[in-house]
Amino acid sequence: MTAAASRTGPRAELPLAPVMGHRGACAHAPENTLASIRQAAALGVGWVEFDVMLTGDGVPVLFHDDSLERITGRRALMAETPFADLAGLDAGSWFAAEFEGERIPSLRAAVALLLQLDLHPNVEIKSTPGRDVETAIAALETLGEVWPADRPPPLISSFSRMSLAAARTLRPDWPRAMIAHKIPTDWRTALQALDCQAFHVNCKVLTRVFISQVKASGRQVATFTVNDAKKATELYESGVDSVISDAPERIAGAYAKSRRRPA
Repeated sequence: MTAAASRTGPRAELPLAPVMGHRGACAHAPENTLASIRQAAALGVGWVEFDVMLTGDGVPVLFHDDSLERITGRRALMAETPFADLAGLDAGSWFAAEFEGERIPSLRAAVALLLQLDLHPNVEIKSTPGRDVETAIAALETLGEVWPADRPPPLISSFSRMSLAAARTLRPDWPRAMIAHKIPTDWRTALQALDCQAFHVNCKVLTRVFISQVKASGRQVATFTVNDAKKATELYESGVDSVISDAPERIAGAYAKSRRRPA
């Protein structure tokens, strides 16, 4: 355990931003790259979501898939690839020629850029199979070393309850969010047990009634992945607190529009 792990205290209450960029701003730049984070900042976004996985030698990096193939063309698993081997991989040209040579960034490099650009992170722990706890510990320890104490803490989110439980143990004072594609029957119990301040739910399964139930439990509601302004307006008017989008600039206007209408 690091010194950061010994910190205790009540979980920070952190109001979610109405709009978050998804994997940076991945409609405009290759996902989970420094270029995508820069693009989000250029679009005026204050918060960005990104995925954190572990390399074969345990370095937390920004990446989504178990396999490197879709993004880099290399037929290998992230969990079996040393960090040093990622340096030569192109994580940008699959998206557009102008991004050729973009690399898979370490979490440390991403945080340095976030601080430079004054962005706030929603850090999704995206573990490869069997590494839920290991990934959460590595990510939280890295963040604990580099995230300034005078800034609001990062939001830690995950589909994995094991990852969230590890995050709660390691940094009980940092806010957490559970993510789900489908609504589990035990969502109330799970949110309480993991002391989550938010529930991030696929927009396809959200209803106005369910949103009101989550908010009545004292939690915020975020939804993903919404790239249509009309859909976003409907979600805001239904009570959603935050919309995660590949194209966050489209959603900012929807939020402003929803505020002008009575709930």
